[in-house]
Amino acid sequence: MANSKLFTPFQLGPITLRNRIIRSAAFENMARANRPTQELQDYHVSVARGGVGMTTVAYCAVDLSGVSFDGQLYVNDEIIPEMKKMTDAIHAEGAKASIQMGHCGNMTHFYTCHCMPVSASSGFNLYSPTIHRRLKISEIQRLVKKFGEAVDFARKCGFDCVEIHAGHAYLISQFLAKRTNHRCDRYGGSLENRMRFMNEILDEVMAHAGNDMAIVVKTNMWDDCWRGVSIEEGITIAKEIAKHKVHGIVLSGGTVSRSPMTILSGAMPHKTLAHYMDMKSFWWLKAALNIPGVAAVMTPTSPFHELYFMEKAKIFQEALKDIDIPLIYVGGVQSGDNCQQIMDEGLELFQIAHVLIKDPDFVKHVQENPHYHAGCGRSNYCVGRMYSKDMKCHECVERDGEVIAPRIKKEIEKLENNARISNGRK
Repeated sequence: MANSKLFTPFQLGPITLRNRIIRSAAFENMARANRPTQELQDYHVSVARGGVGMTTVAYCAVDLSGVSFDGQLYVNDEIIPEMKKMTDAIHAEGAKASIQMGHCGNMTHFYTCHCMPVSASSGFNLYSPTIHRRLKISEIQRLVKKFGEAVDFARKCGFDCVEIHAGHAYLISQFLAKRTNHRCDRYGGSLENRMRFMNEILDEVMAHAGNDMAIVVKTNMWDDCWRGVSIEEGITIAKEIAKHKVHGIVLSGGTVSRSPMTILSGAMPHKTLAHYMDMKSFWWLKAALNIPGVAAVMTPTSPFHELYFMEKAKIFQEALKDIDIPLIYVGGVQSGDNCQQIMDEGLELFQIAHVLIKDPDFVKHVQENPHYHAGCGRSNYCVGRMYSKDMKCHECVERDGEVIAPRIKKEIEKLENNARISNGRK
């Protein structure tokens, strides 16, 4: 494995990665009062020390109106010194630093974003739950500029790359999908119009990127929900993104409000989710999760398979074969064999998260043993915990001395056993 293409440098726009492995923008929930913490820095430094080519700080909002959690960052000049300290520490370990920029749209609450939540169209988001209002044209134009300014902010913080989040049913995605975009002006109706907000953002972002900042875009291959983006539309959207000469396209899928387990694969640990859930933010969801049968309807299981997005990623690879922009795979990487398969499929880069939550040294282990398997059980305990506490593996939590309730441990065991069976592992 030491001689594999996997561990050769890669030129991502203006920056050079030491290898082909990127820590994906999985939300850490390690900020406090929307400010970075030592915990957030320590985690990303540990991942950098573990050998990734680049690590991505997740889910930074371009504006306070786009914040979903108190544990989330947003573009704010007051935190630049703390962010610079973090990127300097990441660079000292030999890795590049990226930050994901986006806007949650209607996936928030008044007391979190300090305004009525906004979206492409007015409505009610049951997931939050919240009433949200349609953005005015002037507000759309303001947010477009905010995305450009976010690139300048990232540069001041010492980041090498910005990932624009255009998927998973956040604001850009809310404009792209017919399910959430009912507008009759130039931002609604046809797919061309629904892509307009995204296109204006990418124009602005690339104008601010200059010749020193790499730009990648996370997009949905498909939304996997009614009136969501289809595979055919997803291909058209990816081709449109490529026209902006971005430096990479991350191929994802699913929506946080309708098909979250498409994004994550496996089952949502409902008992874990309810146990850690903040009553203030999600009182209704906490109550619903304790009603037999309701939880399974709200977040249906998507049986876990290693490299679960590969089949659709290959469709996109074929559809975009004439576009000279790297496609970045994400989804279900568990082992050195998985890593090699991605390289064998001709994909230049890929992102990982779950295995790095359990084992920040995963990349080093793969260098030493090409068949290394992280042993992540995919109970998604880390995700259930993330919504209200922080994203940590149950093994790390117990190793740090925190007690996990017996009913949660029982759920973890059951879900990990199911994941082993669905993936053909003993």
